[in-house]
Amino acid sequence: MKDGIFTIIELLGGLGLFLYGMKLMGDGLENSAGDKLKKILEKVTSNPFMAVTVGAIVTAVVQSSSATTVMVVGFVNAGLMNLAQAAGVIMGANIGTTITAQLVAFKLTDYAPMFIAIGALIVMSAKAKKRREIGNIILGFGILFLGMSTMSGAMKPLATSPVFSNMVVAIGNNWFIGIFVGLAMTAVLQSSSATTGILISLATAGAINIQAALPILFGCNIGTCVTALLACVGANKTAKKAAIIHLLFNIIGTIIFVPFIPMMVKVVMQISPGDVSRQIANSHTIFNIVATIVMFPFIKVLINLVNKLIPGEDEIEKVGPKYIDDKILETPVIAAGQVIKETIRMANKARQNLELSMEAFNNDDDKLVEKVYENEKIINVLEEAITAYLVKLSKCDLSDKEKNIVAATFHVITDIERIGDHAENIAELALQKSFKKIKYSQEAIKELEIVYNNTLEALSISIEAYENRDLLKADTVYGVEQKIDVSQKEYRDNHIKRLNEGKCGAYEGAIFVDLLSNLERIGDHATNIADSVIQNSK
Repeated sequence: MKDGIFTIIELLGGLGLFLYGMKLMGDGLENSAGDKLKKILEKVTSNPFMAVTVGAIVTAVVQSSSATTVMVVGFVNAGLMNLAQAAGVIMGANIGTTITAQLVAFKLTDYAPMFIAIGALIVMSAKAKKRREIGNIILGFGILFLGMSTMSGAMKPLATSPVFSNMVVAIGNNWFIGIFVGLAMTAVLQSSSATTGILISLATAGAINIQAALPILFGCNIGTCVTALLACVGANKTAKKAAIIHLLFNIIGTIIFVPFIPMMVKVVMQISPGDVSRQIANSHTIFNIVATIVMFPFIKVLINLVNKLIPGEDEIEKVGPKYIDDKILETPVIAAGQVIKETIRMANKARQNLELSMEAFNNDDDKLVEKVYENEKIINVLEEAITAYLVKLSKCDLSDKEKNIVAATFHVITDIERIGDHAENIAELALQKSFKKIKYSQEAIKELEIVYNNTLEALSISIEAYENRDLLKADTVYGVEQKIDVSQKEYRDNHIKRLNEGKCGAYEGAIFVDLLSNLERIGDHATNIADSVIQNSK
């Protein structure tokens, strides 16, 4: 009884080391890739071949098809991917996840202590973040194999256990049981790589053969869909469809392969005779590559099937974030890029409100004022959503550059929200002007036009500079802001002269001055946004 308990403890400890090593290695690779990973994901276009390639590369880096699929669900939910792109990436993710099994099958357990020692030395001594990440990759690699060694040692008694031998024979003779076992294990562990690692450990201990391992492998591919299905809870219909595509792809792939289990056994035994660990890894790779090749031409059929299972489209939401999604926080470097996109969307809404409010003022158009109020609601919701997201993101593992961008964005969204407030003030002045039927002289109108054009220019340049991290453009905002300040002071003085000469009434004058003041304040906030770009480049 005690031996059984110690075996379970040793097995769980080995599994824990394996999972931690895989995560450490994946995080190190992901952080080292940094912006490159972001650019790779952004290359997912309508080209399905590119989508499959990207899915495989990203999964090989993050060491988890579940993480990639969860990201895909998040991207679809945020409207950044359509179902065709998502299907391609999901297929590629299934190929990319086989890298872990291939690494594990190399049987480098004897060298695990050496990897751990080198990795730990680099992590402890390196000052540069890039070097520490390389150390984490090596350390994670070593811990992964130490976990494999521990699991294999714990499973050696199973090789001589008559009960376990009978179970292996039962699974080998009944593929349905094997598929269910693989599905259940992966659903619990939330990692097909972990299930494959356990199978390879059993093979190393001589406790399982390839006939019994194959159905379990098929089942683990279905089990890995559980993570994505959980991730789509609360997401929009399109995101749910992406998760169902993942499930259907793996179920259909398994159904296709089941009749060919005897043939696959012969193929992998010929490729790696006498090496069950390598046979399992090769089976995993062959299954996912062939399933992708077979299913790839039927992506549209899959999408049509999912559309029938989940009919209807999502209504276009007028309020709420479009680009940020908590699921994308799994990969902080991608999340940092998305929060910038959402911030730019918020900034463009504020700029649109400035244009609408001035048009309403010039044309006495009350309908445009209503549009300003609608946009202001979106701006306020986005400020709250982005702030909450930035708090979550700041707790993630980010590079120093990304940390600076996140910190600066806190201030940027405050400036954008204030710009929205000033645009709303101008809209309210437009209502007062329209209600009182106020008319201004051509001179006053010309002055307002000059200040407005300079303000709009400053805001547009600052948004573009923030979006592209363009230091030169950010520098030019100061010159435009100076024009706004000089013009505002000059036109205030002109206004006082018109008042003294009786060309303008007090009420009209108050609106004129308030309008100038709001435009000048918008220019100040635009300068703050540009300043954040400059400060962040140092």
